[in-house]
Amino acid sequence: MLAEIITIGDELLIGQVVDTNSAWIATCLQEIGVEVVQITSVSDSEDHIVEALNLARKRASMVLITGGLGPTRDDITKKTLAKYFNSDFYTDQIALEFITGIFKKRNMPILDINLAQADLPKKCTPLYNSLGTAPGMWFEDKGQIFISMPGVPYEMKHMMETDIIPKIKARFELPTIIHKTFLTAGIGESFLSLKIQSIEDALPPHIKLAYLPKFSTVRLRFSARGLFREILQQELDVIETQLYELIEEYILANEDISIEEAVGRLLLERNKTVATAESCTGGYLAHLFTAVAGSSAYFIGSVIAYANDIKINELGVRHGTLATYGAVSEQTVLEMARGLLTKYETDFAIATSGIAGPGGGTTEKPVGTVWIAVVSSQNSLVEKFQLHGQREQIIQRAAINALNLLRKMLLSNE
Repeated sequence: MLAEIITIGDELLIGQVVDTNSAWIATCLQEIGVEVVQITSVSDSEDHIVEALNLARKRASMVLITGGLGPTRDDITKKTLAKYFNSDFYTDQIALEFITGIFKKRNMPILDINLAQADLPKKCTPLYNSLGTAPGMWFEDKGQIFISMPGVPYEMKHMMETDIIPKIKARFELPTIIHKTFLTAGIGESFLSLKIQSIEDALPPHIKLAYLPKFSTVRLRFSARGLFREILQQELDVIETQLYELIEEYILANEDISIEEAVGRLLLERNKTVATAESCTGGYLAHLFTAVAGSSAYFIGSVIAYANDIKINELGVRHGTLATYGAVSEQTVLEMARGLLTKYETDFAIATSGIAGPGGGTTEKPVGTVWIAVVSSQNSLVEKFQLHGQREQIIQRAAINALNLLRKMLLSNE
């Protein structure tokens, strides 16, 4: 089954609100075997909405719409849909009870425009909204389904999960879709594709491969579509075996998790701790660690040693090292990491120092030059990176590469 998503609202087109609804809806539909062929955003204009509906009819058998169901004059989706399907209105008593109940619970006066939200097109099946005042609507016309939902994300998600997805699954015989994701790091997308070209060339038509790069990681997502889950799973198991034979050194996880989660698991499994000494990353590496629930079991803390005085006074970096080699150097990050290891008595310490830009670069050390060190009481691993992008991207890529270096050291100690 093919579906199209239409999001409605001027705020989406001017960038005032970011459209997160489409991505979430598309993910839900993919999981139940519905393929999204188009995502369209249109303004709060009857002509634009009608044009989008007419085009969607040509591409999909199911159209999901969000936005424009509020009580104010700029919210015209309900009236436009009623006109589009040539339907009169009626007052839905269940919706009316929901709406009045919400205002009573909040001890707020209810206006006529709020009560009017219970007026629904006669040709729709109501989708009741227990979290808000805007009901959804399910239309069927000429063998196609049109589903209109509120634009408020938590209201839309609740309606999808409790009503719409179950209704779709009960109504249609849908194929099985299994997604298998592998997280890789330390290799670029192009080089990765060359290494696994034999696997990609041998994929049957019902299994698709997507490369999903993000900073210094690449996720490989294999999507298998068919009637029998067991057969699809067996095919994906074979692919997984082949993948590990070709690129095991670059695979961080065989599931859709972040690199910080993958490294955190390694630390937990080995009962090890880590701390960070950050110059150019300015605490972003610590942020990645602490963004993972339960990271207090292995992440001890961080010193943001942005100024040289902090490197010297807090981490024990020698004046001579800074004078001879500079802050952005192999020698400095090693001393930063070793000083931190002693200071916090952790199993591992990570240090970063670099030039994130846009200024500060030289011929010898251009913008994007980053040194990263990972040390333990027995070993050290230090590497220079030449990263590209704007300041924020360089910082993020540096932190991801630091996590990958820690992963390598954790695995090398086995």
